[in-house]
Amino acid sequence: MQYLQLQGVDKPISRLIMGTGDLRKMEEPQRLMLEAFINAGGNAFDTAHQYRGRERLLGEWIAEHKLREKVVIMTKGAHHDDGSPGPRVNPQAIRQDLTESLERLGTDYVDLYALHRDDPAVEVGPILEELNAHLEANRIRAFGASNWSLARIREANEYAAARGLAGFAFNSPNLSLAKPNEPRWPGCVSADEAMCAWHAESGLPLLSWSSQAGGFFSGQFAPGDRSDEEMARVYYSDGNWERYRRAVVLAERKRVSPIQIALAYVLNQPFPTCAIIGPRSPEELGSSIEAMNLSLSEAEAEWLDLKKEAVV
Repeated sequence: MQYLQLQGVDKPISRLIMGTGDLRKMEEPQRLMLEAFINAGGNAFDTAHQYRGRERLLGEWIAEHKLREKVVIMTKGAHHDDGSPGPRVNPQAIRQDLTESLERLGTDYVDLYALHRDDPAVEVGPILEELNAHLEANRIRAFGASNWSLARIREANEYAAARGLAGFAFNSPNLSLAKPNEPRWPGCVSADEAMCAWHAESGLPLLSWSSQAGGFFSGQFAPGDRSDEEMARVYYSDGNWERYRRAVVLAERKRVSPIQIALAYVLNQPFPTCAIIGPRSPEELGSSIEAMNLSLSEAEAEWLDLKKEAVV
């Protein structure tokens, strides 16, 4: 397992983060999956106030195995369709969501806290003041943005720097080799070239969700098969099919699978990255770990992303 160090967090963070969006129950297969992750050296989990019931399941499992001080929990709040109606990127909603998340998780702090969505109509000042108050109270160790635009992240961090406050310590957008035609869900943000260039310049860690593009590189999809309407809507494009073709070519050369190439692309960026993954079995987890340790050159990554016509 590889790890990343994030300012404010006293534990190393595994570069593979176990997602809990599909954790609807805690039976033997789910327990085996989580135990395999821990045994492989994984220690980071992603959840959210908006993921109905997942926080409680995760918290109970962590308490059962007495792992709280060994694991990194990232949860998210202030989602627009979670709880009270209307816009929810405001101090009151953040305070309510964080309080409820801590109760569900059975802990008095979370290592990473992210704002799940943004509302550009809201000024960044009160948001940063609220998050800093929770930082001072040790309810969170570091906070960041999920699905915020680059302009808004920069605005928030400039506000914080000018007032001696902590700013966003990480960013959690979508980043994948397949580029979405449109947001997979309303309000989602995918890292474009400008955002990636800013991360390379600033060194701010990027924690990518849907880093394997919903399985686009698994070989289960084809241009003429549009039975999965969401996948077709979000990822079917000439550019992405060419990226898939190149991933197949490079996978054959490196004797791995195309989906491992896709994950390696995310983890071989010129800035710190982690990938939120959702393996369904210990075998799929093993595949992700192999991909994490697969090196891609800058030329290979650019060729995969159609920025070069040939790769040496």
